[in-house]
Amino acid sequence: MSHGWGYGSHNGPDQWSKDYPLASGPRQSPIDIVPGQAQYDAALKPLAVKYDASTCKGILNNGHSFQVDFADDTDSSAVTGGPLSGTYRLRQFHFHWGASDDKGSEHTVGGTKYACELHLVHWNTKYPSFSDAATKPDGLAVLGVFLKVGAANPQLQKVLDVLDAIKCKGKQTTFSNFDPKVLLPPCLDYWTYEGSLTTPPLLESVTWIVLKQPISVSSAQMAKFRSLLFSAEGEPPCFMVNNYRPPQPLKGRKVRASFK
Repeated sequence: MSHGWGYGSHNGPDQWSKDYPLASGPRQSPIDIVPGQAQYDAALKPLAVKYDASTCKGILNNGHSFQVDFADDTDSSAVTGGPLSGTYRLRQFHFHWGASDDKGSEHTVGGTKYACELHLVHWNTKYPSFSDAATKPDGLAVLGVFLKVGAANPQLQKVLDVLDAIKCKGKQTTFSNFDPKVLLPPCLDYWTYEGSLTTPPLLESVTWIVLKQPISVSSAQMAKFRSLLFSAEGEPPCFMVNNYRPPQPLKGRKVRASFK
């Protein structure tokens, strides 16, 4: 089944509001984070991230990005603390990137774009399931990590090595024993705000936790992301690039910082 939305000129982010009116809602993501306007909040707790490599189960090209899926029937891989009350289980992680190294992140920091952005998607266990949580204002928590071009990242390479097996849309393969904590920077200082999914249906159910410190990625590693295809096997090849939504209006929301 082909999705009606994508990242082309005919079905990209500026067209999404036709099918998804929420695209112009009050708490849409991503945003431009302006460090000077973010408010330090002493009440914000440190982030507690606990992931279990054995919950990693597969990797999929979904035609918009690729995602690594996790078993989420226990609290083995979960995030607590930070701005969150309760436990949020890891469901999947995925990335957004550009056609070149000077763009690709969804969030920007004072207008600065990074080459790529990692999203680790979690759901609030006070709800019975991911799909139920996704419709609630406090249902999801997404951890955002910027990727900045520099030295090659050996931890990330373990993920990139599998991409040849899922080149086309709809391809999936097993991918196991991977601890996504190795993709986090040493410093977990963060900004947080109330936002939404950055892909349709754009549900306004996400507590965003965007880490201040980026991780490194090499130019050659970024090229590997761009070797994936939006298209399915047998279709004219269409390279997966620029699969990011640009920043949305803040509309009076506050961005809080866990650090001074």
